[in-house]
Amino acid sequence: MSSRDAVIVEAVRTPIGKRNGSLAEVHAVDLSALILRELVARTGIDPGEVDDVMWGCVTQLGDQSSNVGRFAVLAAGWPDSVPAVTINRACGSSQQAIESAAHAVIAGAYEIAVAGGVESMSRVPLGATRQSGFPYGQSVLDRYGVDGLDQGAGAEMIAGKWGLSRRQLDDYASGSHELAAAAIDRGAFDSQIIAVDLGDRIFTTDEGLRRGTTPEKLATLKPSFRADGVIHAGNASQISDGAAGVMIMTSQRASELRLRPIARIVAGSVVGDDPVMMLTGPIPATQKLLARTGLSIDDIGAMEINEAFAPVPLAWQIELGADPDRVNPVGGAIAVGHPLGASGAILATRLINHMRDRGIRYGLQSMCEGGGTANATLYELID
Repeated sequence: MSSRDAVIVEAVRTPIGKRNGSLAEVHAVDLSALILRELVARTGIDPGEVDDVMWGCVTQLGDQSSNVGRFAVLAAGWPDSVPAVTINRACGSSQQAIESAAHAVIAGAYEIAVAGGVESMSRVPLGATRQSGFPYGQSVLDRYGVDGLDQGAGAEMIAGKWGLSRRQLDDYASGSHELAAAAIDRGAFDSQIIAVDLGDRIFTTDEGLRRGTTPEKLATLKPSFRADGVIHAGNASQISDGAAGVMIMTSQRASELRLRPIARIVAGSVVGDDPVMMLTGPIPATQKLLARTGLSIDDIGAMEINEAFAPVPLAWQIELGADPDRVNPVGGAIAVGHPLGASGAILATRLINHMRDRGIRYGLQSMCEGGGTANATLYELID
């Protein structure tokens, strides 16, 4: 293993809070600080050795304005000398943070970096930054012949293009809840979740899960974006609160610190795709990553494809020919939520822990992103 490999030595997350739920009163800076403190507690490193903190956050307004990552460093009690940057690549923000931190470590610019993200969607609502101004510009709308760009409309387009029926989407959504429930019940998330002290109680478990969800129950929900549509609240991701982060360093530094890495960040890709359909980017991002690494989809033992809407992972499965049993094996955002800026790091944390638990060599994550971009990242388990 090259000394300039980027390896993850620790990965943690908060439990995911539902909208206006257990984490609604916790400031995004304080949620983030919990992650930073836990990474230091688990690794025993001096936080002053961290070269940079790269932190994803999407709706950078109000509580989440003014470089959330930097103020998380200060809230965590880390030295003033530790810098931080807050990244916005829409829903892939913290996945991009992980990749950017890995790039810096591999290049030799950093020896130790922390990457992750946060989103408090209860306190800073989705779309709050778009309530004033004109976010896209008329030239873009004219280029594509649209009045606006909407993810829900894009999800409907994907369902139509790939011939996905409402029943198929609802079957998938129900399965996400079943998988997440099974993972929670067997303790699959226990070691990765840090307890959040709420004063009157300790919050430890993802709370968006709806046990007993069935396709028949989902069939009673009204479409959200078109009267004759197939997308509704039950087969789309949940509005949520949460934070997650990973510690990345060179393998040489990990050895010097007597830390056992969990996984190596093998490669990553980022692509742009149709901004109107918007959510298909994980398909070419994965294709690009596989071509770059020389692997086939059959070489990948576990895959986290963010469940922004049920058509996203289903269309991805069809195009890539992936084994459905390997895709989102512990449930996903439909079941437990999608705190935007944290989701990339949450997926990474779930994935590499699942790889370690099951002895899976390669794992892949990909995330669709507003505007039609997508990241894909490949991890290799370190025995």
